[in-house]
Amino acid sequence: MTKNRIQFNAFDMSCIMHQSPGLWSHPQDQSVRYKDLDYWVDLAKLLEAGKFDGLFIADVLGVYDTYQGSAAASIRSAMQIPVHNPLLQVTAMAAATKKLGFGITVSSTYEQPYSLARTFGTLDHLTKGRIAWNIVTSYLDGAARNLGMQRQMSHDERYELAEELVDVCYQLWEGSWEEDAVIEDRENQIYADPEKVHEIGHKGKYFSVPGVYLSEPSPQRTPVIWQAGTSGIGRAFAARHAEAVFTVAPTPVILRRYVDDIRAVAAEAGRDPRSLKIFTEITIVTAATDEEAQAKYADYLSYYDYEGALAFYAGITGIDLSQLDPHQPLEYVDTDSARFALEIFSKADPDRTWTPDEVAKYVGIGAMGPVLVGSPETVSDELERWIDEADIDGFNLAYAITPGTFEDFIEFIVPELQDRGRYWKDYDESTTVRERLYGVGQKRVRDDHPAAKYRRQLEQKRADRETVESFVV
Repeated sequence: MTKNRIQFNAFDMSCIMHQSPGLWSHPQDQSVRYKDLDYWVDLAKLLEAGKFDGLFIADVLGVYDTYQGSAAASIRSAMQIPVHNPLLQVTAMAAATKKLGFGITVSSTYEQPYSLARTFGTLDHLTKGRIAWNIVTSYLDGAARNLGMQRQMSHDERYELAEELVDVCYQLWEGSWEEDAVIEDRENQIYADPEKVHEIGHKGKYFSVPGVYLSEPSPQRTPVIWQAGTSGIGRAFAARHAEAVFTVAPTPVILRRYVDDIRAVAAEAGRDPRSLKIFTEITIVTAATDEEAQAKYADYLSYYDYEGALAFYAGITGIDLSQLDPHQPLEYVDTDSARFALEIFSKADPDRTWTPDEVAKYVGIGAMGPVLVGSPETVSDELERWIDEADIDGFNLAYAITPGTFEDFIEFIVPELQDRGRYWKDYDESTTVRERLYGVGQKRVRDDHPAAKYRRQLEQKRADRETVESFVV
């Protein structure tokens, strides 16, 4: 079998504690610098020096307040609070780099498509096409309450709204400005031809957007679309829209079932199933030898925060384990929440006795994703196994400490993967995120992507106008 290059994105968030609760207190961790722009610029330079494909930035719009019915544990442990807007540091990072891509999480539930399309169009211009949008629908009730709603929309309605919002964005990005609308005619003082700039005339259930797109077309027009849906409706949304899919699974076998399913759904939607590039979350703790790596992992684990871990777990699952004995096996607790918690973690390791304390330790480094611990050879063997057995394209690399986890990956893992032909030694000629996924020259959405229909409609408008003009002549 031909061995393809493995793609890697660093996985981060504009906060102190992202995926490893408590590790901010490690003496080598620098995440408390998250509010310093120099921190982000330094990180971008490091990742580009390590030939990462991109930086994937997560986000939430609410607080994890399910644990003990309060946000107190999250606030004490800095568990994704305080958190900044993930969009604002990107232009500085882009200015300091040439090739690194940026995937930015923005919720579709609380945005207006007219302004959101301009935001991503602006970033695509300023980064010369190095922008992707990770579409989430948000899952925290606190976000809804603080953004003007009495309660959160139902799960299915959030996806219904997302479907319309992203469609409006496609119309603006792909269906408003013709390719040659901008002419920059200095002699006649005409920057753009108004006959080649079209109103989209959208009126739907959630949005009314009659006018033209405010920005001229950017290098990609539509940013690369990321999505991480896991429910039935979420998978269907990802299968229709995602160019890159982000998921998490405890084993390659479980991940392969998801990969096969979502690609099958994509094929049913008329898309090439291989056009969906699949990335899974993983955390790596490595050193020169297995023994040193295990010692490093033990050191990291000594800093994990029990309450912070369970606050994170409760926030993303809705399951509060605070009332249970930390050492009582979940299999002996007769509650729906405990049974559900056990089901999740029994998939990760069916031979392990799961207690609230063991759940917290598991979440303590790498959150819900697997952690690979070992020498370059040991970790690279596992990375290749995941790629080959799960049929995925790459990884979003979470950190235990930052930037230490990324520095260790670059020092130890990158050379080993390069020797195996699984990691590039330098960037290729691609200049945009989409080219990174599909090859040099593929800057625009593929023809089988739903956004492409608005490109075709725009081309038809041009052809119709030229036909009329030919008759006039």
